[in-house]
Amino acid sequence: MMNKMKDIPVAGYKAMLFFSTIIWGAAFVVMKDAVEILGPAQLVGVRFILAGLILGAVFHKKLRKVLTPGGLRAGITMGIILFVAFWLQTLGLANTTPGKNAFLTATYCVMVPLIVWMISRRFPGWSCIIAAITCVAGIGLVSVAPGTFGIGFGDAATLAGAVVFALEIIFISRFTKIYSAIGITIIQFLCCGVLGLIFGFAFEPMPQIDAIPASFFADLAYLVLLSSCVCYVCQNVGLAHVPPAQGSLILSLESVFGVICSVLFYGEVLTAQMIVGFILIFIAILISELAPRRKRSEQTA
Repeated sequence: MMNKMKDIPVAGYKAMLFFSTIIWGAAFVVMKDAVEILGPAQLVGVRFILAGLILGAVFHKKLRKVLTPGGLRAGITMGIILFVAFWLQTLGLANTTPGKNAFLTATYCVMVPLIVWMISRRFPGWSCIIAAITCVAGIGLVSVAPGTFGIGFGDAATLAGAVVFALEIIFISRFTKIYSAIGITIIQFLCCGVLGLIFGFAFEPMPQIDAIPASFFADLAYLVLLSSCVCYVCQNVGLAHVPPAQGSLILSLESVFGVICSVLFYGEVLTAQMIVGFILIFIAILISELAPRRKRSEQTA
């Protein structure tokens, strides 16, 4: 299996990341409905404990390979980071709009190269910085309605979550070069789920079981099977082969698809501002993709 994965070109791993952004874009709408039934930590806990159990059953051989002291430390570290990131994002979503939540979460694409710069003391290059800034400007135009942008509690929680998501991408890129991406993901999910259940049922009000609508279970199935099991495997495998800065820019497209879902399911009107935002985002990705290639070609000339 690993040999087959090595034969996949880098473009294939980037396609995995892009596919994940479509599923996650729709998840903003799904989570907005689900968080009205379960508290933020409870929803994170139920979602990831189920996803971890499903992936563990399917990929039990890969799980056994990472059940070492180093593998457990890596998985638990990523699980703690994942819980904090998703709890803050879901807490923010419960107190702001899906569009603003999507935009503020996507600011991690700027934070990734800056955090890497702070840790490694290696400047990521002006093309990366310009691409990240352009991307965030585009996401802002797409996701934020004119005259509504302000930093309330939900926005602040979402921004804090974005910082943690940036850290998660960096840790994923490092750990998945050492351990099985799928095996580490299973430990990460189980740790995240346990933390969510402990925190949620300790500090959040218990849901009324008889008042839970059937639609909630459809939302939960989407979040567990598609948004967690499928997409996180695609993300963690993809980030093992795609540089963190480029990977974060591709993943930031989830906010674009989040707005598209809002247009389709909430009747949001597509404005000229949004169209300009789409253009800026794709320009940012082109800068990110073409500038490194040009640099490599100059070095080999």
